[in-house]
Amino acid sequence: MKVSINKSVLETILLNAISYLEKKDLSQITSHLLLKTTDEEFIVKATDYEIGLEYKTRNIKTISNGVGTTNGKKFLDIVKILKNDDVLLETINDYLYIKQNNSKFKLPMFNPNEFPEFPNIENKPKFNINSIQFVRNIKKIVNVIDTNNPKYELNGALIDIKDSFINLVATDTRRLAIVKIDNKSEENFSLIIPKKAIGEIQKLFFDDIEIFYDETTLIAKSENFQFFTKLINGKFPDYERIIPKEKRIRLLLNREKMVESIKQILIISEEIKITFKPDMILFESLNDDNIEAKTEIEFNTGLDQEIILPVNSRYMLDFLSNIEDSNFVLGYNDEGLPFSLESENFTTIVMPIMI
Repeated sequence: MKVSINKSVLETILLNAISYLEKKDLSQITSHLLLKTTDEEFIVKATDYEIGLEYKTRNIKTISNGVGTTNGKKFLDIVKILKNDDVLLETINDYLYIKQNNSKFKLPMFNPNEFPEFPNIENKPKFNINSIQFVRNIKKIVNVIDTNNPKYELNGALIDIKDSFINLVATDTRRLAIVKIDNKSEENFSLIIPKKAIGEIQKLFFDDIEIFYDETTLIAKSENFQFFTKLINGKFPDYERIIPKEKRIRLLLNREKMVESIKQILIISEEIKITFKPDMILFESLNDDNIEAKTEIEFNTGLDQEIILPVNSRYMLDFLSNIEDSNFVLGYNDEGLPFSLESENFTTIVMPIMI
């Protein structure tokens, strides 16, 4: 393999690929990138078996075709310090040579035949969705995905596809976040995508994409890349049963004023008590120390009795930081029961703190 490629093009590809590598055991082939040249394309592959990325570019000058591997982190570190000029990559025996002007680097290669095979899209069903819309909406639920839960299905987001809409769902058992996206589909099915994969999806999905799937794998394909992730095998909780069908009280609240007040209390305590009175909203810290925080805002709630919500302030702020409207709706039924936060197509169901 011998190919000339611009430094900035190469660096962009490597920055996209580096997250997919095995980082703990550098003796593994998955700590290496697979590099391949054809007459027209330069291809870089990276995978840790659970997720993978294949990135292609035609902005190259191929001198000879071939294939090789190299440690991804060291390769990126070298490319970063080079000048913004063309870089020559060449494989000789079991080494990759990286050359630019008077600079020359040599990295050992592993056997490229040992590099894992990527799943293919043949005979897999697919669904279409606007990629920018998908990324914007899935960002809203990422903070609610659990981590290291023994119930593996909670360590990912549910993509629940219906006839005329898609629900994106996540829960950490103390709250449930749902985004509803209008989208036509010929089949009803659901997938659970791991949290790590969702993080990478947010970086990639800005081109027109096609999404293919089967029971174990999701593959996204665009003109420049092909991404895959293993899916979480499990049954996601029946989230629709958790959503309150009716709300006895619905309060239309101002996002900016709520955020400002909650952040003041957060300086002292993450757990707060919000009291909705007929003509004001009171915010107080909840902790056992001899310190306290308190603030209030004038607001005509229309209530004839007080409502007290003890809640983790982070849950409120996670919701409020992901909405675009200046107002949102708080739905309430009774003390100790879950309450809802709603804005357009985004809803979060929150369990209050028991005090």
